[in-house]
Amino acid sequence: MMKRKGALEGLRVLDLTRVLAGPFCTMMFADMGAEIIKIEQAGTGDDTRQMGPFKNGESAYFMNLNRNKKGVTLNLKNPKGKAIFLDLVKQSDVVIENFRPGTMEKLGLGYEDLKKVNPAIVYAAISGFGHTGRYSQRPGYDIISQAMSGLMSTTGWPGGEPTRTGTAMGDVLGGLSCAIGILAAVFNKIQTGEGQKVDVALVDSAVASLEIINMIYLVEGRIPQRIGNRYESTYPYDSFRGSDGSLVIGAGNDKLWVSLCKVMGKPELAEDPRYLHVPDRVARHEELKAIVEEWSTKLTVDEIYEKVNNAGIPCAPIYNIEQVVHDPHIAGDREMFVEMDHPTAGKLKVTGSHIKLSGTPSGVRTPSPTLGQHNGDVLGELLGLTGEDLKALSEEGAI
Repeated sequence: MMKRKGALEGLRVLDLTRVLAGPFCTMMFADMGAEIIKIEQAGTGDDTRQMGPFKNGESAYFMNLNRNKKGVTLNLKNPKGKAIFLDLVKQSDVVIENFRPGTMEKLGLGYEDLKKVNPAIVYAAISGFGHTGRYSQRPGYDIISQAMSGLMSTTGWPGGEPTRTGTAMGDVLGGLSCAIGILAAVFNKIQTGEGQKVDVALVDSAVASLEIINMIYLVEGRIPQRIGNRYESTYPYDSFRGSDGSLVIGAGNDKLWVSLCKVMGKPELAEDPRYLHVPDRVARHEELKAIVEEWSTKLTVDEIYEKVNNAGIPCAPIYNIEQVVHDPHIAGDREMFVEMDHPTAGKLKVTGSHIKLSGTPSGVRTPSPTLGQHNGDVLGELLGLTGEDLKALSEEGAI
């Protein structure tokens, strides 16, 4: 059997997305072998090309998200640029964009337009609030999704201000959701021959991620508040102080609670009716945290981890990013940071693929493209355009 470059080899995606949510989605596809043709505006390109950190003048933000992709420039407002795009659509499986809803329709390139030239096209759109509904025309960014989904309202410490997560989680959730939607639509296309539109909103994606937070209100009518690092549904499931730092302990059920009591040298606590079952411990989480920290603060994080982990209780030190990058399991065994050789930036490490496939491994094979780097390769190979054609199109502002 011929070895494939990746599980998605043979899938061609026209990628009109910029910044994070869309590029994160297509980055995963590219790592899994799909042909991603990243289409950018000539002269400016993706906004993240201007965003730091930089290495030798190249954006590491852009290089991380756009590895394994081919770079093409097109001006979709130019009639010839638009015609080239439509010709590419005829030979592609997926189009993905993250413009404000209505933008592609104004250009005559919305889903209804594209399916006329390719009825099997899967058209994916990521936006702040989705392509339907009264808020659809509102601009949407990650911080908007975190604010309006309820995520910020439950992140932080009691009495503190609502807090966004440390990374652009709304964008990442949107990218993941879009990837799942596209794969479902592609599978359906294989069965039926018909394409469809995938409509993903950042706000919806963040709302879906709140799972138990939503259910607390829907079932109890109680508005969840900021509760720090503990969980609403079980305890001890929280961060705890050691003598030289902090770690998390997840004694999430009655059996693990009994084990933790033994580790702390207080087996009698497991028989105390005040703490006997999960609801009892959740109700008394404040006094339980004090009990655990009376024990934990006398030990280092490493000492606590060794004792708790050896007892089979989920626990972990709270890493900073330096510790993550140098962890032998995460960085080494799981290859979550891999080296890439960029023609301008040189060698740098980027985040590796988090999806591990046994038969068709994901991987970083090529660096991110320079602006328009593959105009000749892509437009020549797929559309038969010559060097003279490309020169003329460039002079006319089409590419």
